[in-house]
Amino acid sequence: MSRVVVIGATGHIGTYLVPRLVDGGHEVIAVSRGTSAPYHDGPQWSAVTRVTADREAEDAAGVFGARVAALRPAAVIDLICFTAASARQLVEALRPARPLLLHCGTIWVHGRSLRVPVTEDEPRTAYGEYGTGKAEIEALLHQETQAGGVPAVVLHPGHISGPGWPVITPAGNLDPAAWTALATGQPFALPDQGLGVLHHVHADDVAQAFELALSRPAAIGGSFHVVAEQAMTQRGLAAGVARWFGRDPVLDFVGWEEFTRRSGPRHAEVTREHTSRSITASIARARQVLGYEPRYTALGALHEALAWLIANGQADVGGQPLVAS
Repeated sequence: MSRVVVIGATGHIGTYLVPRLVDGGHEVIAVSRGTSAPYHDGPQWSAVTRVTADREAEDAAGVFGARVAALRPAAVIDLICFTAASARQLVEALRPARPLLLHCGTIWVHGRSLRVPVTEDEPRTAYGEYGTGKAEIEALLHQETQAGGVPAVVLHPGHISGPGWPVITPAGNLDPAAWTALATGQPFALPDQGLGVLHHVHADDVAQAFELALSRPAAIGGSFHVVAEQAMTQRGLAAGVARWFGRDPVLDFVGWEEFTRRSGPRHAEVTREHTSRSITASIARARQVLGYEPRYTALGALHEALAWLIANGQADVGGQPLVAS
């Protein structure tokens, strides 16, 4: 048994990871703001020590890293670090004891793809605040490891999906109108001939990778993509979703101006953010070093998410029955 501190323990990944760690015999300390429960409850949570902390406020006060270090962890899994300054504060506090640090990154450390599938060795061409912030953290953690400080591993998930929250639809955004159109046979607008690529992953598969990384010394100092086995185009995802309702999608390929008019500027910008990258991430290294094997395909992850959204009144499918994926 080892003591594992999970920061952001009740979020998408932590909901699945914490029970896995308890079942694996670890002593788990779950750090969160305490404002929400896990998406799915389970008996394992009764064995978890809960710590309430507002990371943003405590980072600003310069005390968060020391708070985590005082818990005397053998390993820290950081699921909610978004700036290099935040990562640096944590690393400096952990350096005397040197526990293993597992960081949740993103496939958006890659910018626009030049070669596919994208491997972890591709130059970092991130753009936008989120991707560049994560790329800076990744570089900081690898430098720390190489210098003999805190040993770190970075895992890069794709579009995290699962039951309990809205997920990226085949339109490449969070507009629930996508589910309605595909379920009921309405025209479904897509830009760029629907060839934008999305790479989903089920939250439990991401949790699997973090659990594996705890016991893989060869992973230290490395980065690993954590996604479904295959990425899919928007038109492929649309066809898969429509089949769950016994129909073919009615695809309407339009230009960006028309797509923006139909979707609204906010949803269209989210689509552009995803499809301008169109990352197809390789999982070969995660398979080889971590033993990672995703249980869910991209469509399988979306199916489970959509079933929950329908059951909880967050997706209108016109009363159409959802069949198995």
